[in-house]
Amino acid sequence: MHTLVVLTGLFAVAFSKACDPQGSGNSELLLSLNRELLRSLEEQVPLPNPSVHLALRLSDSHNLGKEGEHLLKLTTHLHNNIESHLTNRQPVVGLLALYTLALKASCHDLNTVNFTVHDKTETLLMHLKRQLEHEKEHITHSHRPLTNYFQYSQGILALCVSGVRVNPHVTNKLIKAHFIHVNSRSVDTLAMAGMALQCVKESGSHVQNPAELDTALSTMKQKLLDSQRVDGHIGNEFSTGLAVQALLAMGSQIEECATSMEAMRTSARSNTYFNPMAISQTLPGLQQKTYLHVKSMECSNEDDSLVLEPKDPVVVLPSKTKVTVQVEVVKSSGEATLYSVDVPDDSSLLQALELLQSKDVNFTFENESSLWGPFLSVVNGERARQSDRRYWHLSSEGAALSQGIADFKIETAQKIKIKNTAY
Repeated sequence: MHTLVVLTGLFAVAFSKACDPQGSGNSELLLSLNRELLRSLEEQVPLPNPSVHLALRLSDSHNLGKEGEHLLKLTTHLHNNIESHLTNRQPVVGLLALYTLALKASCHDLNTVNFTVHDKTETLLMHLKRQLEHEKEHITHSHRPLTNYFQYSQGILALCVSGVRVNPHVTNKLIKAHFIHVNSRSVDTLAMAGMALQCVKESGSHVQNPAELDTALSTMKQKLLDSQRVDGHIGNEFSTGLAVQALLAMGSQIEECATSMEAMRTSARSNTYFNPMAISQTLPGLQQKTYLHVKSMECSNEDDSLVLEPKDPVVVLPSKTKVTVQVEVVKSSGEATLYSVDVPDDSSLLQALELLQSKDVNFTFENESSLWGPFLSVVNGERARQSDRRYWHLSSEGAALSQGIADFKIETAQKIKIKNTAY
């Protein structure tokens, strides 16, 4: 009996250390991620990132001066970009939702934020509601959103945490959505959908069938738990942060997420999360925060001690070692073309494609910017457009890439497949 008590005590200590964000070594790791996220604000990017701002605001440590400067960029540069999308009638529910969450996390009065579209001025929240209505109507007629269920869920979540009643018909479309094939992409969607519906449930807003809402939440939670890998990650390294947030939001105890949180810490220590967007989705969960915490933020008596030391310039010497990369392009028709190029070891995939384009006139590509970095939009003259429900699927030796073209590193000889894929 005494042995059992001792063992039980040891397990309890082990669990508490795994789950405690301020445990030995964990607090310094969180502070390091926080600093990296703050330093990313100094980078030259096409648009300020509202997801980065949201994560900084949810953090325990702040640099209020730099956060204030970034908020100004959001309310000018990003605001104008969204207004341009709205004017051109482009679906922008996901970006509009993130903008809303970022402003709400800064305790900004959302009723003072307006967009002027075709000489008509309306509030941000009114535009977000209308965007969701457009998405809902598209689901009704085409059985899918204009964008995707991830962005649709973001929109519902943003309205909900802002204290706006969500149209039950909008919510019901998400309740009835079937995320059957669970992979890293749908884990992200399940997580965002779970947080959105949990927020609706907690708000007490009317839904057409409360029991159906409870069933949907239970199913989503179980699918997330079933998607946990042996190493603790849920989906993959980059979907785990949102998944942990969702599980915590949906009532999981910290102990239930301990393995996944430790997996994220391990990945963070090996510098897996160097992309600011990846850090922004990972850090809140590691601090036991979720996007639902935005509802109750007061922005008072905040710690303002986060500082950045001057960073020494890093000189990267070109690698003398080269590796051969085969690039196979598969168009929507199924036509496949194979190319080969030698690239310096540790080149990014983007650099490899640029080198291939400079050496072979038959290979061309274009990329567009996103919050995750550049992504392929046109290859060999063929565009994979979201409006056509298509994208360029990237894989290496048959395994789908979990990183973007600017982040994935070429360290060994391999075959990269770029396939125009429907979704």
